[in-house]
Amino acid sequence: MIEITEHTRNVLLEVAKKKKIYVEGNFLKILKAPKGDKEFEDYLKLCKEKDISTRKKRLEVTKQVQKQNKELIAKQQENDSLMGELQSALEEAKKSEWEAEKLRDEAEKSKDKALEDLELLQKKTQFELISIIVKVALFIIVGVGIITTIMYGIALHSGRDTQIIGSTWGNTFGILLTNAFSIVGTIMGVKYASGKDS
Repeated sequence: MIEITEHTRNVLLEVAKKKKIYVEGNFLKILKAPKGDKEFEDYLKLCKEKDISTRKKRLEVTKQVQKQNKELIAKQQENDSLMGELQSALEEAKKSEWEAEKLRDEAEKSKDKALEDLELLQKKTQFELISIIVKVALFIIVGVGIITTIMYGIALHSGRDTQIIGSTWGNTFGILLTNAFSIVGTIMGVKYASGKDS
């Protein structure tokens, strides 16, 4: 224990009265009032009460800070969890967007392929149709030419007058050739126009 000198005692009491500042903490445990100094004993008693009150307040503040720290840690963990979920959701969204883009590309490619197949099928159908028309036209032209030639030959061998049938034979071949060129020209024009449209 430390005994207080008269000067120190007076300074402590004066500071307490004027500035309301008191001794506190562990230092109070080693201070001893001079014998018979009731005023300084009351001062030390008041210092101890204020120290206890201050310690209680500090303890309450510490507990409150600890409680708030726990709440903050819990909120931080909750925020971290939410951020993780948000990050996962963003990654899923990016993945879904990438998959949707991939599906769009595949759909576009499938559409292009289907259009190409359709165009090819149309051209093939047109080509086959044109082929059939040309074959039928040629068969008719050749058939009429052969029949007319046979009839002209029969008329020549039978000794009949071939003047009418000869001119008919010549006219028929002229008409057949003209029609043949007309058919082929029409077919080529249709083929050219359909190719230009597509």
